[in-house]
Amino acid sequence: MPLKIQFGHSYFLKYDPKQWERGKPYPPLATIHVAALLRQAGHHLTLFDAMLSDGVEDYARSLEVAPPDVVVLYEDNFNFLTKMCLARMREAACRMIAEARARGARVIVAGSDASDHPDAFLHAGAHAVLQGEGIAALLELVRRLDADPAMETRQWVSGIAGISTFAQDSAARTLQPRRIGAQPPDPALTMRPAWDLVDIERYRAMWLQRHGYFSLNMAASRGCPFRCNWCAKPIWGNHYRQRAARETAAEMAYLKEAFAPDHIWMADDIFGFHVEWVSEFTAHLNACAGSIPFTIQTRADLISERMAAALREAGCKEAWIGAESGSQRVLDAMTKGTTVVELITARERLGSHGVRVGFFIQLGYAGEQLSDLLATRQLIEQAGPDEIGVSVSYPLPGTKFYEQVKAQLGAKTHWRDSDDLSIMFRGTYDSEFYRRVRDLMHEQVTLQHLKAGAQTEARSAHDAKWDALIALHEGHLCGAGGAHV
Repeated sequence: MPLKIQFGHSYFLKYDPKQWERGKPYPPLATIHVAALLRQAGHHLTLFDAMLSDGVEDYARSLEVAPPDVVVLYEDNFNFLTKMCLARMREAACRMIAEARARGARVIVAGSDASDHPDAFLHAGAHAVLQGEGIAALLELVRRLDADPAMETRQWVSGIAGISTFAQDSAARTLQPRRIGAQPPDPALTMRPAWDLVDIERYRAMWLQRHGYFSLNMAASRGCPFRCNWCAKPIWGNHYRQRAARETAAEMAYLKEAFAPDHIWMADDIFGFHVEWVSEFTAHLNACAGSIPFTIQTRADLISERMAAALREAGCKEAWIGAESGSQRVLDAMTKGTTVVELITARERLGSHGVRVGFFIQLGYAGEQLSDLLATRQLIEQAGPDEIGVSVSYPLPGTKFYEQVKAQLGAKTHWRDSDDLSIMFRGTYDSEFYRRVRDLMHEQVTLQHLKAGAQTEARSAHDAKWDALIALHEGHLCGAGGAHV
């Protein structure tokens, strides 16, 4: 008799006020991708999608309606917010684990936070935590339970590489040895995600209400081969696996026919990578009339003139670039591998082909000084991105940046939600200073979009705010005894 397996995740949009206000929810892509693999093995699957749920109380009710044999809390690896290990989402996951255990389910957990801190989830009641993507380990756990549903827990988890679990014969409840290090993306994940498990109409309703159009997500690759020293990669390490262009085009055509979205968010860390792949993708889209306007993430050094033209031909509407800083000194310290000149050139090339450009900006990297912040202000002025997203440097376990500032971390090691924007190490300035810089940078982009006549007075007031902030910057310095949030 097939196992009843409930897949779920713990990213509740309502627990993140900034993202709820932003109102751009996406289905849990990695979750439904892995669910499709388990369904292929013949198991009966359900999905608890936390994204638009009211809270953990909804999860408890879902267990009552359809009690599962196995619960797999598989976080969406394509949602960048799951890398940040937000405290509210960890709390939610632990409550969900407790609810599932109370109803007698076997509980398996996977995600960035769980890979980095498996003990937190094991103490909450999880039987096993998958390390990295964890596909092979998950399949073996399910195979064993399918063969013997009454199998004792110790035997169930014994000898499986790539998981963390508590040793059952130790009073200290020490962690069972596990394989360290992220693994390459598993080639077993080649089928289409289980889109039928998702309440698409609920997503459509929110998008239309908030924005007047409907967007869905998909991915053409997993992982990133670049080595920015602040970027955590607990799932895939520095591995990168690109899907076949034909397969990716076929999925976009399927989404177009099945759900008629107006827009696609390509959730790849790096989309396209090679211009030949993008051109092949375009050809397949044209052959099946499957093109939908889409947004990507990419790097400045990948945007040749040919790439900019190919992206536009494929239907790329908007490209987000990890600019991070306008200071070459800071970019080099981050081992970013890009230059300020490349950022400006990439923006110009994409813009000339009608592709909107967003810059991700990162404030507060270790050692960043006022001159570096002003260089970032200058970059925004000179490049003129259509939009920016601003954050502050966040020390994530497993990164060189984390090791660099680990000794400075206080009691606060995670943001509660994505609007926290707290400096958790001893930065040059305090958190409130960076929040003010963030607001001024957003205001700067807004001003750049005003008509020339309307800019003059507004820009004068804007410059005055910068001058006032600069004049006060000494008061925001965090000295040896300075506080940080």
